[in-house]
Amino acid sequence: MRKLENSELDRKSIEDFKKSAKTPLILILDDIRSLHNIGSVFRTADAFLIEKIYLCGITATPPNKEIHKTALGATETVAWEHAENVLDVIQKLKAEKIQTFAIEQVESAIFLQNFEVENNQKYALVFGNEVFGVAQEAVALCDGAIEIPQLGTKHSLNISVSAGIVVWDLFKKLHFSK
Repeated sequence: MRKLENSELDRKSIEDFKKSAKTPLILILDDIRSLHNIGSVFRTADAFLIEKIYLCGITATPPNKEIHKTALGATETVAWEHAENVLDVIQKLKAEKIQTFAIEQVESAIFLQNFEVENNQKYALVFGNEVFGVAQEAVALCDGAIEIPQLGTKHSLNISVSAGIVVWDLFKKLHFSK
């Protein structure tokens, strides 16, 4: 076994990335405090050709040196937009027939492994503050909630880890389960 060189990875150029068909997922980051978490989510979004990221509330926006440290250029490829109010973004996306799901531990949440994607459906995933999670008002507006099952004592994952787990799972279901 040999580790591949960067030149062997068939990386897309920025132009190729922007022209590529996107995974029908939109990520909504609401009141994320950590610039490193924001950058990490951008990198995950780049890896899985995510359509767009909404940065809401206090969530910082590019260009930002600290976001760039973990995004490693993904802020140049992944489409993003800032919005003051997450509720406005959720309402806008729902009006566009995009199903919205809070990634949160709530009553009637669907465990991630049980969440089934529909063909030709676009999804928006709301990730909340590192301490308080997704705001109750946002949860109430969403079409549902997806929960990552956890068995330990904390029942809490870093937002960038949660985004990676959920995006990978839905990416698999959208691209390989057809």
